[in-house]
Amino acid sequence: MPIISMSISIPVPDSNPPGLIQPSDRIGQWMPADHASHQEWLSGIIDQVDRTDRPLHPVLEEFKQLIETNTRVYMLLAGMFKEIPHKKPYSQDPTGTAQIRDYNHFLKVLNHLLTSAPSWTDKAHRVGLVGLPINAVLDWPMGTPSGYAAFLDPAINAMLKKVLNAWGEFLRSPASADVLNNASHGWFGETGRRDLTAAAKIGPTAAETLEFHHMFECDPSAPKYGFQSWDDFFTRRFSEGMRPVAEPDNGRVIANACESRPYRIAHNVRARDQFWIKSQPYSVLDMLGHDELAAQFVGGTVYQAFLSALSYHRWHAPVGGKVIKAYVVDGTYYSEPLFEGVGNPRANRQDIDLAGQVISQAYITATATRALIFIEADEPSIGLMAFIGVGMAEVSTCDITVKEGDHIRKGDEIGMFHFGGSTHCLLFRKGVKVSGFPQPGMEENMPVRSHLATVS
Repeated sequence: MPIISMSISIPVPDSNPPGLIQPSDRIGQWMPADHASHQEWLSGIIDQVDRTDRPLHPVLEEFKQLIETNTRVYMLLAGMFKEIPHKKPYSQDPTGTAQIRDYNHFLKVLNHLLTSAPSWTDKAHRVGLVGLPINAVLDWPMGTPSGYAAFLDPAINAMLKKVLNAWGEFLRSPASADVLNNASHGWFGETGRRDLTAAAKIGPTAAETLEFHHMFECDPSAPKYGFQSWDDFFTRRFSEGMRPVAEPDNGRVIANACESRPYRIAHNVRARDQFWIKSQPYSVLDMLGHDELAAQFVGGTVYQAFLSALSYHRWHAPVGGKVIKAYVVDGTYYSEPLFEGVGNPRANRQDIDLAGQVISQAYITATATRALIFIEADEPSIGLMAFIGVGMAEVSTCDITVKEGDHIRKGDEIGMFHFGGSTHCLLFRKGVKVSGFPQPGMEENMPVRSHLATVS
């Protein structure tokens, strides 16, 4: 089975307003820190693809048919590759290999990725993973004017959903578990297991003697630690007692819904705002899919935090209460705002954003596929609140495990991301006096189910 060797960390954009957004260096550990690492990885994938001639997966044959029979789709997808600047560094990668320059080549690369699982790499100068391989392939074209339009197009997004579902099927298959081994490119090799363990050693339950198998439900004596697929490993559960619920009988204490690092806190949020501009203000009606309940959150508070690629990806109830609504809003997959890269109509520069999905986390709360869960808290001073689980790029399978009418306790599982995660938000109504949130800039995750904030 082909594997994807991956590498982590994220570039810092030079144009973020100070004090507004958490600097994106290593945000979530989804993308490589330096351009050369990214392009070296992509060059390796392209080299593998160019040395083989495999029939396209049926879903990619369907994608090709859409491109070649729909004038608008053809114009956008052909155009986005043509609009990549034909000068260094975009004309060639660091090894001198030409990059992806047309949709046929793009489909061939996708064909490889659809039967590939993310592997670990322990190269001394960059240990980690690119958690979003398709996003990495599209990193330059999605920053062009045609790319901006393409990834907002309903027909293209409907097709991308089919492609990502096909990849999800592979990641749930036993074949995808081949990377769960103790070799240097395996997740249970020395450095892979070490870094997975380190990411989970946070909070009051952390101890130097803890190993991976102590912290997560698994069987270290079984092949692949007992995990049946990549997705089974990725959605692994913590062992009992590893993540206790913060003051379970105190309704005024908000529990952390996801193992995550703070990204932004905003008060007095507007009903509609220009979420596509550089400052990415929250736009409540768009975030909540124009649900009839959305108006109650206008003027309220939004807390947003992002998930690490190495961490835990299940969601837990921030409060005890009754589930009023729970559903998924279909959205875009690779859309980024115009202020990123060559899509910026005011910029004279010829550069392209290196990780638009990652530094556009507030933007995607209004555009990406996302899960909405409205909870009427048992604590009257909270009342109705909302959880949003936001998919990022290929990390767009939002799996809700509760339903309307369920009564949940604080800390209960309410859903999960499959292959990854991205970001999530908690929304509180105007007048709810919630304070004490952790501030952006933390080096570690906040443990899931730990004390997040307090309502007075």
